[in-house]
Amino acid sequence: MWPCGGRRQRRLGGAALLLVLLWLLLRRFNWSELTPLGLWGRTLGLQTENSQFLLEGMPFRIFGGSMHYFRVPREYWEDRMLKMRACGLNTLTTYVPWNLHEKERGKFDFSKNLDLRAFLSLAAKNGLWVILRPGPYICSEWDLGGLPSWLLQDPEMQLRTTYKGFTEAVDAYFDRLMRVVVPLQYKKGGPIIAVQVENEYGSYAKDPNYMTYVKMALLNRGIVELLMTSDNKNGLSFGLVEGALATVNFQKLEPGLLKYLDTVQKDQPKMVMEYWTGWFDNWGGPHYVFDADEMVNTVASILKTGASINLYMFHGGTNFGFMSGALEADEYKSDVTSYDYDAVLTEAGDYTSKFFKLRQLFSMVIGQPLPLPPMIESKASYGAILLHQYISLWDVLPALLQPIKSEFPVNMENLPLNASVGQPYGYVLYETVIFGGGHLHTRDHVRDRAQVFVNTVYVGELDYNTVELSIPEGQQGFRQLRLLVENRGRVNYGLALNEQRKGLIGDVFLNKTPLRNFKIYSLEMKPSFMKSLQHVSGWSTVPDYFVGPAFFRGRLWIEQQPQDTFLKLQGWEKGVVFVNGQNLGRYWKIGPQETLYLPGPWLRRGGNEIVIFEERTAGRIIQSMDIPYLGRTQYVD
Repeated sequence: MWPCGGRRQRRLGGAALLLVLLWLLLRRFNWSELTPLGLWGRTLGLQTENSQFLLEGMPFRIFGGSMHYFRVPREYWEDRMLKMRACGLNTLTTYVPWNLHEKERGKFDFSKNLDLRAFLSLAAKNGLWVILRPGPYICSEWDLGGLPSWLLQDPEMQLRTTYKGFTEAVDAYFDRLMRVVVPLQYKKGGPIIAVQVENEYGSYAKDPNYMTYVKMALLNRGIVELLMTSDNKNGLSFGLVEGALATVNFQKLEPGLLKYLDTVQKDQPKMVMEYWTGWFDNWGGPHYVFDADEMVNTVASILKTGASINLYMFHGGTNFGFMSGALEADEYKSDVTSYDYDAVLTEAGDYTSKFFKLRQLFSMVIGQPLPLPPMIESKASYGAILLHQYISLWDVLPALLQPIKSEFPVNMENLPLNASVGQPYGYVLYETVIFGGGHLHTRDHVRDRAQVFVNTVYVGELDYNTVELSIPEGQQGFRQLRLLVENRGRVNYGLALNEQRKGLIGDVFLNKTPLRNFKIYSLEMKPSFMKSLQHVSGWSTVPDYFVGPAFFRGRLWIEQQPQDTFLKLQGWEKGVVFVNGQNLGRYWKIGPQETLYLPGPWLRRGGNEIVIFEERTAGRIIQSMDIPYLGRTQYVD
């Protein structure tokens, strides 16, 4: 009897255990609770079947949010991820910026704030799946759409095509990038459930073979998860590639828009890869905002159809340094430093009304409580900061910079610098000798904006709209004509990517004669330059009135634990701010943005050095504030 009874007890116990495991499995496959660290025995990955997603063979729905590790200080990655979970999201999407990971050809950087492996692993730790968007082109209001500027050294370069010079560079980059990505895929125990093939190629579509090339470049290097494409409605049919799920991007849900996906792919789940929660800003324009109620109502309508969604952006962050992109439609418009985007979280990671409205919506859809939202970080107002010393650019030149001598003007990308990959960002000073005045004409060869000086006297500005100036006659003898040219950001979207060389891209004429014999000074303002600037002699007390270009410095003293703050540059005209060597980005009095975000982790107790490069009119102080001001608002139509 004992053996028979033992078998019966074991059967009953086994059945009970099976029921418990099945219950746990069903709970685990509820899309709201399924997490990367809570799933074992992975074999199937994310699949599509009968108009729905399956994960490990069970129904799954993607509720995603975009956040870019390169726009957010590493110390805040986890905070933003916890806020995603608290909002009801289960998936994080991120782009990968090639131009940061391979600044110099063949030299790769996946360290510190570019530690992609750490970022993706942290997403898994915090219960988020990942849709990775590795490009190579990413758009994203990022300089040249994430493509490295050294590609443009080739005068025949055809970006985003199967042109050999481009594909060879992509192959080398993907060889290195996929060493990080492949082990973090779902089937290998990681959080990556899908990978996007390129980005919005239907709006470019210059090469019918290109998307297949990118797809195979991913597959041949070990990508095994579901592939996707991403396009707006007009580009949808032109951005397809066999074997990848098409997804759509939009802000306003037009009638029949989601059903339009059925015309390009039958019986597939519907996914909005980019639901635009706000919009980006350009210098000289308004700060765009998108009504929170309209946004949430549209999200609710999308969810009602059964579609999956990704909120672009959940958290925008900041275009630190010189990395913001530009648009070129009717005219060139460069993007501001802030990538606040009027997103679900602010530029500094604070909650907005959109967050709480979305949290309420997702909680109702899930049908169970969500994690509590983390506490917000306090912001500091450190008051007025005096910039007490300055040094003119003209005094810096002989002390720190060796000029490049060239008979002809040379664009930034082709300057013999940085291991022969040229200068990617910042300013270039072109200096030549003239023997009189007259009519200066650029023939539209200035990219993007030039201040013109005779010796050290300011004459005027040249840009896309102003292509000629009158150079005054002077005393007999030679004079120095100087053009300080700023790269304001390369276009990141549209058909003009191949024409994004910066600096002087051709001849400039004085009295119809092309200027020759230049001294060219690179002002990329890299950390090594800024460090050397601290020790150069010639810093003086700032007078009551001074006109740049010049560097100014001051000190912010902090007694307690540093906190986030915002720097307001009222009275300053145009330039760049550095704090403890970190480039916060550009400011410009034309707005809309009036404050620069300064993350607390970039500050320290005690003294913090602030250096400002001001192109023209300098103030004496800047204000540290506990609230940002992104400018006059205008609702997105």
